[in-house]
Amino acid sequence: MADLASAPAAHSGWAVREPGPMDTGPLSRVLRETSAPGPGELLLRVEACGVCRTDLHLAEGDLDPHRPSTIPGHEIVGRVEAVGEGVGLFRVGDRAGGAWLRGTCGTCAYCRSGRENLCPRSTYTGWDADGGFAETAVVPEAFAYRLPEERDPASLAPLLCAGIIGYRALRRSALPDGGGRLGLYGFGASAHLAAQVALAEGATVHVLTRSAAARALALELGAASASGAYDQPPEPLDSAILFAPVGDLVPVALEALDRSGTLAVAGIHLSDIPVLNYQRHLFQERNLRSVTSNTRQDGRDFLALAERIGIQVTVSPYPLSRADRALADLAADRVNGAAVLVPG
Repeated sequence: MADLASAPAAHSGWAVREPGPMDTGPLSRVLRETSAPGPGELLLRVEACGVCRTDLHLAEGDLDPHRPSTIPGHEIVGRVEAVGEGVGLFRVGDRAGGAWLRGTCGTCAYCRSGRENLCPRSTYTGWDADGGFAETAVVPEAFAYRLPEERDPASLAPLLCAGIIGYRALRRSALPDGGGRLGLYGFGASAHLAAQVALAEGATVHVLTRSAAARALALELGAASASGAYDQPPEPLDSAILFAPVGDLVPVALEALDRSGTLAVAGIHLSDIPVLNYQRHLFQERNLRSVTSNTRQDGRDFLALAERIGIQVTVSPYPLSRADRALADLAADRVNGAAVLVPG
């Protein structure tokens, strides 16, 4: 293992002390001992960490905590400061990314069939272990991503969850090859990246969101239309993705689908779905799908695609010292694109 003598003995960060609405102050500043990486682990000096809606769900208690006083954050871009025993793919000084999926059993039927995102014993960064709302973070090498050296770290961070889960949601939406009509409900960090992938693949994209700034960004990126979240798109949709965690939008999106269209629900948390009417919402072979985490192959495929098409990341940067403000702004839809924390 690399010598930790030059690394500080402690690092600062933010932990979820008492989950609750953002106006109750669920995040608290903490000072933690800097851990040496264990076997197969990397110690990262965090360069940037994206702020995901999942972090907000954890802070506000929509998701039950898996451990007390956990540091959230799972879109981590950092430099390898030390490596644990058995590490062979990364060396000290390399840039690496830590993402949401942190561990799987590798032996269950789901793992063995390429569906590790469904592993019953899967673990997650910022939920089962401390994440990147801090100056340093430890991530398993087997679940880390190699990232471009020349890119701005703040523009890379949102790719590691918003981008990857948006990519999986796009595939789950069964968008026809070579194009198709895609509706995106909600247009934050994940949707503005998925939209660019869909556009690059020839789709016509319609955005439906309550944020005027997000509608403007959607049109700037090439969407064919941008309207209110509960509006009907200008044409029937082949596919749709619900990024907003609003169950009321499920019947709205289903009704907007053409025959045999598919709606993919991308979030880890969703408010209650109203009663569906079979004829209006599901008949004519319309499909409703959920999206659960991602596989490492999703991550590798998306990061390569993002580099190839030159994906543009709209970033709202915050200093690490304002992590609570970043989450509060996300809760109030005041973030355009992706919020990213930058230490120092």
